[in-house]
Amino acid sequence: MNAVEFTGVSVRFGKRLALDGVSAGLKAGAVTGIIGPNGAGKTTLLRAALGLQDLSGGGIRILDKPLPSWSRQALAKAAAYLPQGGEARWPMAAEEVVLLGRLPYRTAFTAADAKDRKAAAEALARCDASVFGPRRMDELSAGERARVLFARALATGAAILMADEPAAFLDPSHQLRMMELLCEEARRGTAVAVTLHDLSLAARHCDEILVLHQGRREAEGTPSEALSDATLARVFRIARVADPAGLAAFTRI
Repeated sequence: MNAVEFTGVSVRFGKRLALDGVSAGLKAGAVTGIIGPNGAGKTTLLRAALGLQDLSGGGIRILDKPLPSWSRQALAKAAAYLPQGGEARWPMAAEEVVLLGRLPYRTAFTAADAKDRKAAAEALARCDASVFGPRRMDELSAGERARVLFARALATGAAILMADEPAAFLDPSHQLRMMELLCEEARRGTAVAVTLHDLSLAARHCDEILVLHQGRREAEGTPSEALSDATLARVFRIARVADPAGLAAFTRI
């Protein structure tokens, strides 16, 4: 079942089509990697699904309901978003930042309750970030802040999780942990969408891959289907090369 369905989605910025008739789906219980060169439309696609970007054409369904029929609060409960390069150099405790992920469950001006704080604590623990809870965000490194912001998205407990380049500021160990967390979310039944530039991470951890190029859907399917030699050459201008260590390796063509 597709938790998110894109049908002929187009987005225009002035004279430029950022998305050009994209039809694709994000499956519940699967990690879908969205990849493509810079400017391919990856972030725009996520923002469109969250109602943060107006469409020029086509339509989007969220959990089998048309996107326009969702209220902002209901959509915030259904779909969590971790934006690209999200910064939070605020003089507030990390645990309070994670609690912001629980705002859709509270009425205005009400304090977090025990259930909210439990969800926030569990999210921090899953991100190996519990130690950061009492610390101020402006005292954390970029990688540490990235883990706290990811915990904020997890604390929402949404059926859909969209993460835009979540591994960008992490060291290799925490990049792998981040992808493992996304896979764990999918095993819980969550529809996970993640934009990536690292093709090795995408091939290793994603169940499905959507390749965008110049605003169009170029390929979609399992990693072996979507990352074919022809697609790699056409979209990324790279080719696979033999690697003695057995790791994914590429060269420019």
